[in-house]
Amino acid sequence: MSQMARSPKQLGVAIQQQRFKRAMSQSELAKLTGTSQKTISKVENGNPATKIETVFALMAALDMQMTLLSRSKTASKNIGDIF
Repeated sequence: MSQMARSPKQLGVAIQQQRFKRAMSQSELAKLTGTSQKTISKVENGNPATKIETVFALMAALDMQMTLLSRSKTASKNIGDIF
């Protein structure tokens, strides 16, 4: 799976989709990562105050990795392409 995330909401959606692919509940993921179901819900809904350590723990539990790239410098007319 390759997915771009430029906002907390997009990152949350990517995490949620991976959780769905594994047929895992929020509670099951919380138990694996030592967090609460409420925290998983906040992350998946794009809470911008989520700690980076929490994001990395969720990604590790879901066998995800993050790749950082420079943004394209070409102009885009679609605001969704910018954020």
